[in-house]
Amino acid sequence: MDFAQLPTATPDAIPADAPLLDVREPEEWAAGHAEGALHIPMGQVIQRIDEILDHAAQQPLYVMCKMGGRSSQVAAFLNQQGVNAVNVDGGLAAWQSCGRPLTSDTGTDPFVL
Repeated sequence: MDFAQLPTATPDAIPADAPLLDVREPEEWAAGHAEGALHIPMGQVIQRIDEILDHAAQQPLYVMCKMGGRSSQVAAFLNQQGVNAVNVDGGLAAWQSCGRPLTSDTGTDPFVL
């Protein structure tokens, strides 16, 4: 898939109950993530594709990373697999900037790492 044709959405346009896939590394996830997102690091996407397909039953599936680079690659791959995947433009940094809520696994205030 040509990245220029990859579906994208800004964080403020994503419905509150939309399925989210976060492809960042575990330490990034622990620092802060969107509540309800499925966490599968980019390097595990292929071997965990069945989990992603289950999570994407409600489509589209919004894919995010920190800034949008890794998630665009994963979204392109998922689209090739028949998933209606949309890259979150600007990633979790844009998510936080537009006031969307974050949660953390550390017990401290969530932040984008």
